[in-house]
Amino acid sequence: MPYLPDLTTVLVDGARITQGGVEYVIKARGVGMVTLPSGQVVGCDPLIAPDTAAPFTVTVEPGRYRLDAWVAAVHQSGSEPQDRTAALQLVISDQPTMRWELALTNGQDPTELGADGFFGYPVDAGVGTLADAVAVGALAHWEFDQVDEVFIPAQVPPAPAAVDAITDEASGANVIIVSSGWGDGIYPTFIGYAADGEVTSYVTDFLVIPNQTA
Repeated sequence: MPYLPDLTTVLVDGARITQGGVEYVIKARGVGMVTLPSGQVVGCDPLIAPDTAAPFTVTVEPGRYRLDAWVAAVHQSGSEPQDRTAALQLVISDQPTMRWELALTNGQDPTELGADGFFGYPVDAGVGTLADAVAVGALAHWEFDQVDEVFIPAQVPPAPAAVDAITDEASGANVIIVSSGWGDGIYPTFIGYAADGEVTSYVTDFLVIPNQTA
């Protein structure tokens, strides 16, 4: 079956997960509030071709929603612990999540995926975001110097350092970026649902913690 992490284990403040002799200690870190003027959520590396980033097919009510980074302190024998952003969660509702589904963009068919396969967004600048399509689209019109001045320093500090900037003044839509796991790659996003079918959150898994299958 397609890849589906055990997010009920990963998204627990203080959780300790051991895989392959490596221990991961999870801490929740609030990184800000995201304004969604359209309710169309985009997961992407906003510093790389934001004009090509497509929103997920599942939308939510416009509003302001909390963004949390789930940071794993990675403890490996003989090495100093390293903090890595294991997941990025856009919290839509505080209802308990009863199921998770892979977030899709138009044209993606999950039946085409093989075992442990997934659709995800590419990261090539070491950062990721969950933001409104309006915010990401506006960022595509920024000059490089402005992007460099506002966002590029975010690549230097360790997790869970984040940079938050309004990219569309008219709506107040903003983009918050965090470091993406171990760096560049392709990362899947999952949508959580409550018992009544309401969306509870969007979660990008940065694939820091291996072999966590539901």
